[in-house]
Amino acid sequence: MTFRSSVFVLLLVLASCAKKEEPVALSLEGSVCGDPALRGEVIGEVQGAGACGIENAVRLREVSGVRLSTAATVDCTTARALKTWVDEGLKPAVGTEGGGVAALRVVSHYACRSRNNQSGARLSEHAKGRAIDIAGIRLKNGTELTVLTDWGRGGVGRRLRQMWQAACGPFGTVLGPEANRFHRDHFHFDTARYRSGSYCR
Repeated sequence: MTFRSSVFVLLLVLASCAKKEEPVALSLEGSVCGDPALRGEVIGEVQGAGACGIENAVRLREVSGVRLSTAATVDCTTARALKTWVDEGLKPAVGTEGGGVAALRVVSHYACRSRNNQSGARLSEHAKGRAIDIAGIRLKNGTELTVLTDWGRGGVGRRLRQMWQAACGPFGTVLGPEANRFHRDHFHFDTARYRSGSYCR
C-alpha cells in the first residue's frame, strides 16, 4: 500500500468514527404535562372538601410564550386545551395587533365552589381543576383587550368573538358575555364533556 492510499484509508476511518450531530431537543425543564410549551410546576394531588380536588394538578404560569397574570391551578387536560386555544384561536385572532399577545388576565382557576357561587347550585368545574376564567388579553405594547369593555365594540369586539368561538372544541364549555349576567366580564372555559358536543354560549 502506497503512502497516498494509506492516508486515504485513514481519512475514511476517521470520517466513519466521527459522531453525527444530534438534533437539538426542546428542554422539558420547567415544563408541565410533558409539553415544553406549558410552563409551571407540578403540584400533584390537591385535596378539597367533598367532591372538590384535583388528582394530578399543575400550577400553570405560561402557555406557548403567553404569560398568565395569575398562576392557574388546573389539571393537564385543561392545560392542554388552553394551549390549543392559545395557538389556534387566540394568537390568530390577535395577529400582529399591538405586537402580538403577551399575557392573559386570569380571574379564576381552581376553587372549591358551586356554579356562579350560587347557593344550592351544582359543583363548578373550577372545583375539579377543569376550568379557567379569562377577563383580558394584554398585548406586547401594553394595550389590554377586556371582555367587559370591548365585547361587541368594533374590530376589537370582533377579535374577542373570534377568540370565544375558537375555544368551542378544545373546551367542553365556553361562556361569555352573552351567556348570562355572571359572565359579562370574562370568558369561562372548562373541559367538561357532553354527549352533544361542546356547549358554547
